[in-house]
Amino acid sequence: MILTRLFKTQRIATNKQSLHHLSPHPKVVRVSVDERSAGKLTWKNLELATRALHHDGLVVLEDAISTSKLDALNEKMVIDARTLQAAGDASPYNYHKGNIQQDPPLTKRHFEREIFLNPLATQVTSSVLGPQPRLSFVSGNTALPPGPDIEPKSQPTHSDADFAHPNSPFALVINIPLIGMTVENGSTEVWLGTHSLSSKEVQEGDHGERASGMIKRRFLERRREERPPSQPAVKKGSIIVRDLRLWHGGMPNWTEQIRIMLAMIHFAPWYRNTMKVNFSEELKQELEEFRLKLQIQANFMSEQEILNTYLKGVYGNAYDFDQQDRLDLIF
Repeated sequence: MILTRLFKTQRIATNKQSLHHLSPHPKVVRVSVDERSAGKLTWKNLELATRALHHDGLVVLEDAISTSKLDALNEKMVIDARTLQAAGDASPYNYHKGNIQQDPPLTKRHFEREIFLNPLATQVTSSVLGPQPRLSFVSGNTALPPGPDIEPKSQPTHSDADFAHPNSPFALVINIPLIGMTVENGSTEVWLGTHSLSSKEVQEGDHGERASGMIKRRFLERRREERPPSQPAVKKGSIIVRDLRLWHGGMPNWTEQIRIMLAMIHFAPWYRNTMKVNFSEELKQELEEFRLKLQIQANFMSEQEILNTYLKGVYGNAYDFDQQDRLDLIF
């Protein structure tokens, strides 16, 4: 009995010690020129990305997109961000007005396949979720600089899975910063490894509320002792793949430059989310060419309809990432 207690005590101490040696910084997979040109990671890099997602809930694919292709979209979305900011209380802000939900204009002029249908990102999400995941969400997250109506604030640490959800990976967010992200311009704070800890029981607020999904303080304090969060710098041209369940929080932008980060969600092929993305009719053929790799849940509209409506989206927590006909399982 004494030996059993001793071994148990030693095992707990060893586990705590190993947790303290876990890095708070995400794994970075450096994409080669050949991989980017072929649109396919080597088996080794795919393994690194897949293992990082299972272990940490997040991975960065560095140099995955030609940076020049990000510039035109960023220029357009910066103008749009100012329009949304001017809406004040009516803007689609997330927790506070310095962080807004912002959809890109999905028209022929502003559509880049390398950005919105990136084959490297899809290869990684297919490795974790299964072949032909579902794309049913395309939006963005914008950190606005300080101003008369913008007080620099951090979002509360939260999970985007603010509902009862499976314990297995079911949704991966593809984040693409349109400029490099730093501590100064509001790089997202991430709590690596918390995707496996996340559940509705650790959260506050009901789904659909503007402040839902917040992690309760006692769970944050406990996790901080085990593995603290980080606010990683991310190079322009990178793709961040994040488990939807991961704890994270938007941070203030202290610079004079608007920081925009696209957000697309790939759901597992078995996950029955019914949302659809509004695309211009002119993109129908281009999307059809990608259907063997990705199920794209789309509404096709005229270009003018897209331009009339894409800035009328809702704040992030108003979207429903739950699935239809959820199974009530004990695991």
